[in-house]
Amino acid sequence: MEFDANRFASAAFKRREEDVPVKDLRDWFKGTKKDEVPVWRVRGLTGEELARVNEAQARNRNKNAVIDALSSDKQEKMTDAIRELIGTGSSVPDDLARRIEMLTIASVAPECSHQVAVKLAEAFPVEFYELTNKITTLTGLGSEAGKPKRSSGSLASSSPSSSAT
Repeated sequence: MEFDANRFASAAFKRREEDVPVKDLRDWFKGTKKDEVPVWRVRGLTGEELARVNEAQARNRNKNAVIDALSSDKQEKMTDAIRELIGTGSSVPDDLARRIEMLTIASVAPECSHQVAVKLAEAFPVEFYELTNKITTLTGLGSEAGKPKRSSGSLASSSPSSSAT
């Protein structure tokens, strides 16, 4: 079986999206009725976005290393001030840093800021993990092949004229 690289290269792809029910977040969805379950729409990540998510893990490690180095000099007040400045009151696990980045990138509706993702992880960890697990699943499934794009609206040309002019 041979891979058709030309057909693959010309194919149109669309990232997968899915609604995730978030019943326990009902109070924060405007206009949601009591019997209605709100949904959070997420999508799969591209290769570039997945790389940014993985870099969030490295950035998290670098922040912690700086904080540890400063605290080794017994400069506790400065260390605490730097922790607040870079947004880490304590050591953040790498997995959590990745998932926060993932949710901010892949939230379709509602959009999700870094601050909201952190708060969601703290206040509703089960929903936070359900959302990021769904993003991971959709990313793993890859994009969906869409309808191929036509190069133009015109029909194929006929064979060239045999006249010399």
